[in-house]
This record gives sequence, structure tokens and C-alpha cells, in this order.
Amino acid sequence: MDYYEILHVDRSATDDDIRRAYRRLAMRWHPDKNHTGKKDAEAKFKDITEAYNVLSDAGKRALYDQYGEEGVRAGGAPPQPGGGGADDIFAEFFGSTPFTYCNTGAGTTARAKQQAAWDAGGGGAYFGRGGFARDHGGGGAAAAPQPPPVESKLACTLEELYVGVTKNMKISRNVVDASGRMKTESEILSIEVKPGWKKGTKITFPGKGNQQWSQLPADLVFVVDEKPHDVYCRDGNDLVAEARVTLADALGGTVLVLATLDGRELLVEGMPIAREPGSHGSLRIRFDVAFPERLTRRQRAQIKRILDAAG
Repeated sequence: MDYYEILHVDRSATDDDIRRAYRRLAMRWHPDKNHTGKKDAEAKFKDITEAYNVLSDAGKRALYDQYGEEGVRAGGAPPQPGGGGADDIFAEFFGSTPFTYCNTGAGTTARAKQQAAWDAGGGGAYFGRGGFARDHGGGGAAAAPQPPPVESKLACTLEELYVGVTKNMKISRNVVDASGRMKTESEILSIEVKPGWKKGTKITFPGKGNQQWSQLPADLVFVVDEKPHDVYCRDGNDLVAEARVTLADALGGTVLVLATLDGRELLVEGMPIAREPGSHGSLRIRFDVAFPERLTRRQRAQIKRILDAAG
């Protein structure tokens, strides 16, 4: 067996070259990523692990370079294909990865130790001889891919964005349990909406999205959406109200009463400014003057005479 050829490196390869080669090939040939050719992948994975075990050890590598595979075995045999070396080396590289290779030929004691280690760490579960365990803990974030965040709208009324509110959102998501099975679980997430938050504000719950095999769970992101209001619309931190008045009121004057978003009729002001507690924007009122649809000739003459006198 040519260990250099197995790892696709030459005999002058550095330790870093060997480590990079192992990392690349181990991820490619791990049996849990090759479901269609699992037996071939298992054999290839064992050879890769054995080659790395020898070439990454200066003493074993020197024996191998001088005497070959038999010399290494005679001077201190490397882990056999059925031994526990594959688990330890893979875990050393990838930590709590989406898949952890289990022994296929280890004895009862080795299996018990492996299972105890996984149970103590809250990781995956051992599926028996030749099986695999998946550890979906957070420790493998560097090695396990994470899907893009899942976004969901958080509908808020203008009143809620004015005074603030706590919203309890019930979610259901797919997760992989400790035994490696996919299940659905429900949870209630509390979101404290702050006064002055704007449409598009994002609230992120890390790892609360759906989980897939060999992946970390996605982040769940709620995006604030503003419901239309009957009276007010928002322009940044300002509020804009449309007020329809008659031409007579527009010319002669009138009193306009607007209820504020928190129910008051005393002080009119804009939205709270989220980063400036106690500060508000402005309230702008747009008057929509209702002109009469028809005027008699006499009425038009009277209005013209009045306006001319006033100007």
C-alpha cells in the first residue's frame, strides 16, 4: 500500500500538505456522504485514515520511507482498518461534525467508550456495528455548513410600533434528535418590539430554523412589517395625517381633533425615535379641501367679490 499515493501527495510533502490532503479526502470519502457506494467509501476512508496516521507521525513515516508498510507494522503497527483510529483522527480534525464515523470492527469495550463519549457530550448516537452517528450540536459550526436564514414577516400595527409590544410567536420546525431521526418540535418565541422600530427591522433567533441532514439548523429571522393605518402613515420618524375639510372650513377656519396613536387627544406628535428615548418626530397634517362640485352664477359672483375684497 502506497500511503503517499493514497493521500495524493509526493514524498517531499510537508506536515501541512499531509493534513490538508487528509482533510480534503476524508470529507470527500466519508461513508456518510456516499450512500450509493457505501462499502467502497468505507474501504477508501479506512485507507486514507491509515495513510494519514503513518505519514503524520515522524517516527512512523521514517520507518515507512525506509522499510515500507511491513517495516511500520514491525516497528509499531498503525491502527488496523477495523480499529478505532478513524474515529479519533476524524474527530480531531472536524470536532462535532454533521457526521462522525463509527468503528466497524472494534470490540465491545471500544464501542462502549465511543458511546459514552458521545452521550456525555450530548452528541449523536451509535447505531451499532457498521453504523454512523450524527452529532448536530453547536460545536461543529466551523465544519458543518449552515443554510441561509429563514425570514418571516412580523406584522405590527402603527399603534404597536408607537408604544411597543411583546409578541409571542409559535413556531414549528424540523430537527434531528440525538438518535439521528428527523422530528418536528414546537416552541414559543417572545419578541419585544421596541417603540419606534421601523418596517424592515430584523430580529434574529440563531439556530431556530429547520435543520437538515449534515447541516446546522438555519437562523430564524423575523422582519417587521407595518400594517396600514386608517388615519396616519409614516414618513421616517414623522407621522402624516390626511384631513379632509370643506372649502368653508378651509377659508373660515375650523378646529381639527386627531386622536394620537396611544389614544390621547391632547398632544399631537410623531413616532418615538428608537435611539433617542423621549424624543419624537413631527406630526404633519395634509389638508384635503373639498371644493363644491357646482356653483350657481350668483354664488360664483359672490365668492369672487369676497375674495377680491380680501386680497
